[in-house]
Amino acid sequence: MKFKAGLVQLRSTTDSARNLKETTSLIRDAVSQGAVFVSTPEVTNIFEPDRERLQAVARPEAEDLCVAGFSELAARLGIWLHIGSMALKGGDGKLVNRTILFDRNGKILARYDKIHLFDVDLAKGEVYRESDSYTGGHEAVVVDTPLTKFGLTICYDVRFPSLHRALALAGANVLLVPAAFTVPTGKAHWHVLLRARAIETGSFVIAAAQGGKHDSGRETFGHSKVINPWGEVICEAGTEPEFKVLEIDPDQTTAARAKIPNLRHAREFTLKEVSAL
Repeated sequence: MKFKAGLVQLRSTTDSARNLKETTSLIRDAVSQGAVFVSTPEVTNIFEPDRERLQAVARPEAEDLCVAGFSELAARLGIWLHIGSMALKGGDGKLVNRTILFDRNGKILARYDKIHLFDVDLAKGEVYRESDSYTGGHEAVVVDTPLTKFGLTICYDVRFPSLHRALALAGANVLLVPAAFTVPTGKAHWHVLLRARAIETGSFVIAAAQGGKHDSGRETFGHSKVINPWGEVICEAGTEPEFKVLEIDPDQTTAARAKIPNLRHAREFTLKEVSAL
C-alpha cells in the first residue's frame, strides 16, 4: 500500500529537553501534511561530542526523557514513529546507539543497535572514536508493519553493502539510514552511498540527517534524502532543520527488482590469489 512518509532534519543540541520539544514540533508539522510514518536522524535525543559529559547525562532507555516523550507523541498522533537513534546507557558501562520504532499506540515495536562504529581520523585533525563510548550491536533487524517492511540501519552502516543486502533479502522494501555525517565525508560520499544502497537492493532509502553547526561546535552535513528503488533522489533537504513529506509506494521495489534481479543472481564463490613474486 502507498503511504505518506515524513522526513525530519534536525540540529540536535546538548539539551535533551530542547531536542524533544523541537523534534516534536517538526514531527507534528509532518503529520499535519498527511505523514503516517515519520523518521528522524541519528542521535535525535542528544548531540554531545564530549565523551565524559555524554556519559554523565545519558540515561538507560527506561529512564530517558525522549523515549518517554516520543512514545507518548506516537500514541497521541497515531503514527509509526522511527527515532533514527538515541544515545542511551547500555548494560556494560558504555552507551548504545539505538534506533527505536514506535507503533501507532506508542509501544516500542523494534530496536536496533548500530553495528558498525565510526572510528576514523579525518583531515584537519578531526578524530572520531565511537567505540570509546559505544558498544556495537550484533543483530540486523527487519520490521514488518501494515505499511511495509523496514530495514533498520544507522549512519556508518551505510558503508557496508552486505548489511543492506541482507535486509533486502529478508523482505525489506524501505531501508532507513538515519545519520549525523561529518561535513568532509558528507560532501564526498553521502549522496553516492545512499544511491548505491538503493540501486543494489532495489529499495527505497529514507535517510534523515543532522545538519549545520551544533551548539557543541561540531558541524554535520545535512542533506536528508529519500531515494527510490531505481536510485533516483526524489526528496532532499538543505542544512537547516526542516521536514519533508512524500508518498512511498512499496510496489516500486517489486518493479525495480524485476528489472534488475541481482538479489536473486548472487552466487557463492571462492577467492584465489595469484602472485608474480
